[in-house]
Amino acid sequence: MPIKMKELPELERPYEKLEWFGEERLSDAELLAIIIKTGTKNENSVQVAQKILNLNDTEIEGINFLRNITIEELKKVNGIGKVKAIQLKAVGELASRMTKPTNTKKIIIREPLDLAKIMIEELRFQTKEIAKIVILNNKNEIIKIKDIAIGGVNFTSIEAKDILELPVKMAAPKMILVHNHPTGDASPSEQDIIFTNRLYDAADLMGIQLMDHLVIGNKAFTSIFSTIAQMAEDEEIKNKKGR
Repeated sequence: MPIKMKELPELERPYEKLEWFGEERLSDAELLAIIIKTGTKNENSVQVAQKILNLNDTEIEGINFLRNITIEELKKVNGIGKVKAIQLKAVGELASRMTKPTNTKKIIIREPLDLAKIMIEELRFQTKEIAKIVILNNKNEIIKIKDIAIGGVNFTSIEAKDILELPVKMAAPKMILVHNHPTGDASPSEQDIIFTNRLYDAADLMGIQLMDHLVIGNKAFTSIFSTIAQMAEDEEIKNKKGR
């Protein structure tokens, strides 16, 4: 016979445990159990919550996979109907929004890491490629962040003029391009590097400084400007050795 929630010692029940010890003491399953509230005839809410966690067949850690799982996938768990599935999706979206900075204005970008800290949590779990343009003033303060492409970003199909349209309208002096790799690998592709060089030249013609192009992976990022500089240095060393 399954152990019903009311049969557990009071301080082992998720609600009471959170009240007495704080939310950080609860497991992922216990936190989800509070959201879904009830279990089934054969399983309590924590056991149902554990089955939800078992749906994670991705490389995404912890409960972050809930951001991308569908309502239909959640409903496959016995005890999770449409209403509970929608509630769980709402919680996932709230968590996602909490990672986004509420106000990026007055944030100064002194080095790539400053911007990466803002973007990694927002982009690392995305299942689609998203490209963003970050517009800065002369003090390197962020004045606007805008999505320029979502899903299957292929820089061969993006025109530099389309990216430059907004900074030109805003008479912005500086910009940074950012995009993610859903695979989690932050290594820039050859196409990423080629496009960065092309965009740099186009921006320069318009009097706009492209400060960098960041590739966001899972807990990691790469500065394409640093990559290009390293490639140039390696080529110079190779040429000197060949003399």
